[in-house]
Amino acid sequence: MWRITSIGVCVASLTLWAGCRLDTGPMTQPVSPPHSAGGSVDWKKTTEVDVVEQVERCRQEYRQALELLVDYYARTGNNRQLKWAKEELTGLKTMPQYSYIGEVVPGPQLKASVVIPEAEALFTEAKKAVGEVSILVGLKNQGSLRMAAEKYKQLIHDYPSSDKIDEAAYELGTIHEYAFKNYSSALTYYQRAYQWDPGTPNPARFRAAYVLDKYMHRKSEALEIYQEAVRTEGVRYVALREDAEKRIRELTQGAEGTGRTQP
Repeated sequence: MWRITSIGVCVASLTLWAGCRLDTGPMTQPVSPPHSAGGSVDWKKTTEVDVVEQVERCRQEYRQALELLVDYYARTGNNRQLKWAKEELTGLKTMPQYSYIGEVVPGPQLKASVVIPEAEALFTEAKKAVGEVSILVGLKNQGSLRMAAEKYKQLIHDYPSSDKIDEAAYELGTIHEYAFKNYSSALTYYQRAYQWDPGTPNPARFRAAYVLDKYMHRKSEALEIYQEAVRTEGVRYVALREDAEKRIRELTQGAEGTGRTQP
């Protein structure tokens, strides 16, 4: 029998017990997969999406519960339990958390071309959800980032000709790379950014090359995009150009070289 105990109940209890709640994003109530009349899971009606969404909800609630526990022990001075809770929270944050279901991203045929006020508004809302502090410093909670990601995806879906779709794609790539550690989706979004607008204002080619190089170890593909990035984005991003040129030399001449010569 499939039994899923709601961590949300635990979180709610901790909230009352601790007397406060950290701003860790909206709580969600887990929804169990469809059950038959006898109480067991109805696998004919249960989809992969049902189960994966349940996993994601439980992940978020487990993290939120641990954060509340850390806050409680910090305020009550229980140092031994505080150490345990911090270690468990750190382990949860650093362990692999796979998406299981890949991002459904529109193909490279879209063109960022039309100024659409509604798309501009969505983009502004998404940026506000992330906040002024860059997610590179790791201070933003997953709830805010997921909210922003959904707004960027809505922008692309609802206004596919908007001149903001390339910037939305770049922001999605950044969120997936740094926050979600989903490098395959990050790469796709970075690529869509410069495919949808070859003159996109963000360093999408540099980021795509970096993801291919450092995370996915696809050196030959990374080399080609590094070289393209130097040609197309290097004037605007001097520091990134210098890093890319150094990496191009390493990939073509160093011990891990691809055997290909520089253009």
